[in-house]
Amino acid sequence: MIMALVCTGAVFYGLWREGVFLPKWVSWENMTVRDGMGAYTATLNRGQVTVVYDDSVIWNSPGELKVQQILFGDVDHDGGEELLLLCWKIGRFGESRPFWVEKDERKWSQHIYVYQCRQGKVKPRWMSSYIGQDVTEMSVQDCLLQADPKQNQLPQVELEKEAEDRRESKDHLLLTDPEGKISRWLWTSWGFTREETEVSFVVFGDNLIHEPIYRYGLHNGGNFNFLYEAVTELIERNDVAVINQETPLVDDPAMYGDYPRFGTPIQVGEAIVEAGFDVVTCGTNHALDRGAAGVTFTKKFFEDQGVVCLGIQAEEEQAYQPYQMLVRNGIRVALCNYTYGTNGLKIPEKCPYMVHLLEDEEKIRAQIKAARRESDIVLVFAHWGTEYAEEADDFQRKWAQIFLESGVDVVVGTHPHALQPYEILQDQEGHEMLVYYSIGNYVSAQYEQSCVKGGAAQFSVSLTTDGYRITQYSLQPLEITHVKGKYKVALLEP
Repeated sequence: MIMALVCTGAVFYGLWREGVFLPKWVSWENMTVRDGMGAYTATLNRGQVTVVYDDSVIWNSPGELKVQQILFGDVDHDGGEELLLLCWKIGRFGESRPFWVEKDERKWSQHIYVYQCRQGKVKPRWMSSYIGQDVTEMSVQDCLLQADPKQNQLPQVELEKEAEDRRESKDHLLLTDPEGKISRWLWTSWGFTREETEVSFVVFGDNLIHEPIYRYGLHNGGNFNFLYEAVTELIERNDVAVINQETPLVDDPAMYGDYPRFGTPIQVGEAIVEAGFDVVTCGTNHALDRGAAGVTFTKKFFEDQGVVCLGIQAEEEQAYQPYQMLVRNGIRVALCNYTYGTNGLKIPEKCPYMVHLLEDEEKIRAQIKAARRESDIVLVFAHWGTEYAEEADDFQRKWAQIFLESGVDVVVGTHPHALQPYEILQDQEGHEMLVYYSIGNYVSAQYEQSCVKGGAAQFSVSLTTDGYRITQYSLQPLEITHVKGKYKVALLEP
């Protein structure tokens, strides 16, 4: 009896040593890979790796490793490709362990080993400790590094120049977990460092500053922070915050104005900056309410404050800039903003691109496709639709289809001053686009019930096995309140 137990235990121990009881999600691949020059050939068969150089076997993986996958890539950015092993071993540490750890654990854990293949030899480059996550697959992605991802917001021409100057073929390591989520890792001097692979957005609707709103602010110290204090935490929780600045800014009190020709005190713009907004959309039907001077003043004010200003161009900006690029967490976002019109006010002939209009279908398709080629995701902010309508009209649906066919990822609509539905559209090739037909007002003095309640569009873009995709989306309800002449915004329960 004892002998049988001993034999059974020995069998189970042997099986454990062979990795038989490793997780079922592990896929043991047999494969052959070559480095970029074709000099080294690595073959993975039944968990063991053999490297051939000049028709001779020069290296075999250590017997204590069970290798799940192999690949070549210049992950340490030294100009030569390394051999990477996604492998399992008994123990959590690599070649060395922290001085405070007296003894390694006696259990299987997953690791990444990096080897240099140079001059006909294979040498250890980096032996990781336990990865810290379950990995079903690894791959290498060639990424464009940016000088400062948190602040990179450039006009298109400048971005192209910077991209050309900074392209260095920096390989990143991508790791996919059993749920399909991808993490991205960049080599540093001591190994791999995990990078963000998701960017979150929050977008607010029409910032429509009627006279009762600016009169209250001006009569109470000229500070308009009260308009945005209810949403500052929401802004801080997201990587990119956007608001539709419906009306042009002015610094001359004689130019202040209400409907139908708005002129908004510059202090409102200062409060927008103070609240932490990253982007303002200014391509609206009221963009020309204070003429070319109002457009130029508004554009320069926001740009001088480091806020991306979309949909309008200053008088001296003669070259058409249909989109701007914003980089967050290494994700390149192309931003477009169009309006259906300008209330009959003509765009100056000498400044044909002063306001970006939603009218030339062929031209806009080409613009979006160009933006698509240079970005990971394309966002369009469309000022469209029928005022006070709670459903999208034919014009909105027509352009939504055009945007979908052109490869846009997200469309956020404004102008109706009322909430409209949002949905995911899909084309015949499976491309999905999130569209908010209208997110209503952020703040206004309009008294209609539909104009009092708006929403903040929230969505996230994440790296997936199919590229960058919308992974989460929702609408945070908002309500405009009015007490003793003071207009404020309140968050409502979803």
